[in-house]
Amino acid sequence: MNRSRWIILLLVMGILPVSAQRLTVEKAVVDCGRTAYNQPVTAVFELRNKGLRKLRIDTVETACGCTGAEYPRGDIPMGERFKMKVTYDARQLGRFQKVIGIFSNGSKKPVFLTMKGVVLADLKDDAAAYPFELGDLRVDKNNLEFDDVNKGDSPEQVIRVMNAGSTVCYPNLLHLPPYLTAVVTPERLAPNRSGSITVRFNSKALHDFGLTQTSVYLAKELGEKVSSRNEITVSTVLLPSFSGIAGMQEFAPKMLLSADSLVINFGGKKKRSEEITITNEGRTALKITSLQMFTSGLRVMLGKRELQPGESTKLRVTAFMEELKKARSKPRVLMITNDPNKPKVVINIQAQ
Repeated sequence: MNRSRWIILLLVMGILPVSAQRLTVEKAVVDCGRTAYNQPVTAVFELRNKGLRKLRIDTVETACGCTGAEYPRGDIPMGERFKMKVTYDARQLGRFQKVIGIFSNGSKKPVFLTMKGVVLADLKDDAAAYPFELGDLRVDKNNLEFDDVNKGDSPEQVIRVMNAGSTVCYPNLLHLPPYLTAVVTPERLAPNRSGSITVRFNSKALHDFGLTQTSVYLAKELGEKVSSRNEITVSTVLLPSFSGIAGMQEFAPKMLLSADSLVINFGGKKKRSEEITITNEGRTALKITSLQMFTSGLRVMLGKRELQPGESTKLRVTAFMEELKKARSKPRVLMITNDPNKPKVVINIQAQ
């Protein structure tokens, strides 16, 4: 395709909505962040053949010779997922935005992908911006929290990563559960260079409401052994749906708490307990379907999980000082209820 035809396509069609294609893209725009001059950067796009027959990519067109693409050359079976790697040579300083057009038998019109970022002459990463050391890699966070997620949502979080070692590495997140996916950009990190890992939570793949916790492990290359040294903890809170309760709010349960936080003063002791009173001020039974803790170092005891209208119970929280010192995230207690106005209740714990 000549350059004039490429420009006309961009002007006339713009960015074609990928939802109308048999060839679909998980994320059509990838931000590569900062990269150094003359250090090629690669964006990875996840695609899928959602058509009813085999898909074949005829050509992949880029706006200039500074960008190249790697993609499957043969037939792609129905329903199959695959990746396309787009690399920019970074030989021009400043911000860049490169558009790639995919021409296939899946549509008469191309599907467009975009990679963007900024090329700096002297890229010096401040280690203070990456406070957590996981082997040769440093990251800006070692704990991910996907909070207040409704069924069907797919929120994302980004981990910034820097290669603090002396050799090239290929960062990967290992032991991902089925409801998490991760895309690393760039795939190759030279010493003292930084990149990002975009972690996506697919709530449709998780069936249990409330808190789910797991650990993933950041490796500098595939096959590396996992241990607590390269652990990243992940917590998710999936909320129930109340879509069918419209117009029935007056008959719903209503939770009232005597306090929504607790201050626990150990006073030299190794453990301490405090209580909160829970009352149902609604017109139907209040059900506490899940009672969980975000961290170790806490124990809870609930008098009753189902309260009739006007009924009360006690939530007793016991904190253990030594265990709380090791916790990565803030100590909290989570309750999932059938109160449509308080489907998720979090009790914050402040230990002194």
